[in-house]
Amino acid sequence: MTATNRLRLAYGTNGLTDLRLTDALALLSDLGYDGVALTLDHMHLDPLAPDLASRTAQLARCLDAFGLSAAVETGARYVLDPRRKHHPTLLDPDPDARTARIELLRTAVRVAADLGATAVHCFSGPRPAGTPEPVAWQRLADALTPVLDAAATARIPLAVEPEPGHLLSDLAGFHRLRATLDAPPADILGLTLDIGHCQCLEPEPPAACVRAVAPWLRHVQIEDMRRGVHEHLPFGAGEIDFPPVLAALRDTGYQGLVSVELPRHSHAGPDLARTSLSFLRATEPAHTTTGTGTGIHIDTGPPSPARTLEPAGITAPPHPSAPSAGGPRC
Repeated sequence: MTATNRLRLAYGTNGLTDLRLTDALALLSDLGYDGVALTLDHMHLDPLAPDLASRTAQLARCLDAFGLSAAVETGARYVLDPRRKHHPTLLDPDPDARTARIELLRTAVRVAADLGATAVHCFSGPRPAGTPEPVAWQRLADALTPVLDAAATARIPLAVEPEPGHLLSDLAGFHRLRATLDAPPADILGLTLDIGHCQCLEPEPPAACVRAVAPWLRHVQIEDMRRGVHEHLPFGAGEIDFPPVLAALRDTGYQGLVSVELPRHSHAGPDLARTSLSFLRATEPAHTTTGTGTGIHIDTGPPSPARTLEPAGITAPPHPSAPSAGGPRC
């Protein structure tokens, strides 16, 4: 028996905000993606609107019909505060404001459990003005503790992302958080690695970053980027050498989703979803195992054609002409 050990490629819904969620999932399935990185937000799956459990169950059926896995992301810009981007944060000086972010993350864990998701993504937020750095790190650890408890109960890893400009901005910061929390297991506190962020600010190349954090890696975001400039770019528009990055993900045995993140390019989302998949599949080294697992085949051919999925007797639904009330319709 021969099997190809491919990376599991996904696309972030924060780059498809001009599409209804059902249309976005149909697009990704038709193109041949393996999954979706779902940002909880008002235009797709609103975490604050009524009947979240029933809407999530409906989405789970939709994902199954389209043959897609999911990761849950929590980087919506204005989901909690319509006037301040990404506020409140886990570092907010106001305890009630921090609680709002904590509850959003706990909600995300419940949604992820109901979807059978691979991970829940989050980030720290910037250090508030006037807050000493040691106080900020302890505040972050304290705020994450109930979220980690929920993640442990749900058996869904919380994958923290180092974000440029935030308190936890780099891989060293991730390890500082782990130490502050007494080193939780990686299946409870894991890492979201953004490949572009590695290019932007890490001292080592992105491929070396992948290998260094492999034991904790639970979610990957990928796009092109330039050194010192935090701007998510389509593949080929930045400076990243991608073959070593994809080889490192494969060689370290990473099993989660590798999700394209282009949140400022939703206007061109369908085209970029297509060209991004073609780029990654053409760039990815294919690891083929036969029998006991011997043999490596480097495939430089074109990506696989788009697929039409009809799993378990379920026909993938046609694109709706109008959005269903409160969420996707499958």
